[in-house]
Amino acid sequence: MKKYLLSIFSLCFAALTMAQEAEETPSPWDFSGVVGLNASATGLVNWAAGGNNNVNGVAFGKVRLLYNENNLSWETNLNLEYGLSYIDQKADPFQKSSDVIDFSTKFGWQFHKAWYLTAAAGFKSQMAFGRAYDGTEAADPIISKFLSPSYTDISVGIDWKPNDIFSIYLSPVAGKITTAYVGDAVEEDNPGLREQMQEKYATWTYSKEANADGTYDKIYTNAKAELGLSLKGGINYTYKDLKIITTVGLFTPYAWDKTEMKDANGLFIGYRDNNRRFGNFDVDWDVAISYQFLKCLNVTLSTSLKYYNGVKIDKFDKEGNSLGATERVQFKSILGLGVGYSF
Repeated sequence: MKKYLLSIFSLCFAALTMAQEAEETPSPWDFSGVVGLNASATGLVNWAAGGNNNVNGVAFGKVRLLYNENNLSWETNLNLEYGLSYIDQKADPFQKSSDVIDFSTKFGWQFHKAWYLTAAAGFKSQMAFGRAYDGTEAADPIISKFLSPSYTDISVGIDWKPNDIFSIYLSPVAGKITTAYVGDAVEEDNPGLREQMQEKYATWTYSKEANADGTYDKIYTNAKAELGLSLKGGINYTYKDLKIITTVGLFTPYAWDKTEMKDANGLFIGYRDNNRRFGNFDVDWDVAISYQFLKCLNVTLSTSLKYYNGVKIDKFDKEGNSLGATERVQFKSILGLGVGYSF
């Protein structure tokens, strides 16, 4: 009997010891992020200054999964955002205000302290149609959609990660695929949309051979692949109820073709490379700041700054006259109070 009791006691002691060791061993996985819904409403009654009743809502989620053990590191980020506005008016009462799909992942092998040999990939696009709301009852033209545009990058490089908060990634071998895909059904309902998208998002190229009059033809394609240099940085910081997530990405293609393009009248219309040349950087900079209080309420501020060479945006003067299309800085900010959860 004593032997049985001793055996049981030994097994219990061993199990307890193993459990304590398991509790003391930190998990190599870390999952963090912020999800929530921001909303606002405006009601007007006999308001002399004018305006319309409106309701705005933005649902968002920003999550990160991090694995770090031995000499291996794997980090994955997903940013989803969708916003919709209801305006009490006859034309265009429902309007999309925000739409983001942003996925990135990178896997690294540590070869010296905080330095990693890394392979990375990413994808950016949107979920639903974007339309140009003109304030009339006529059908609003489509100006963007899923895969039009989309940006996919695959690269190999060196990642510096001194801690779980900060990282810088440099890749001299980075591939970028830009798409402006419009399906046949959408094109049939919106004639000319496919070429408009390919023109707007710079997936077209010029013909290699000039015509007899010295002009070059534009060749429109659904996708354009480029090889170049990529530099990315990121911060994911949490202090009590405050969370800050920011990422910045730079890309420049290994291209340089300053062959001058001319129209049928012999006038200069640009260079063959459409400004997609080495040293001209595409810029993506996203910031998300969240502060949680009263368990389930939070204040969030998110901004997005973009600049893409070759992606031209119409410019107008104060009277509304067109000044032509050119590359411009794109900026969006959302400040909201709503229901959310940080983890």
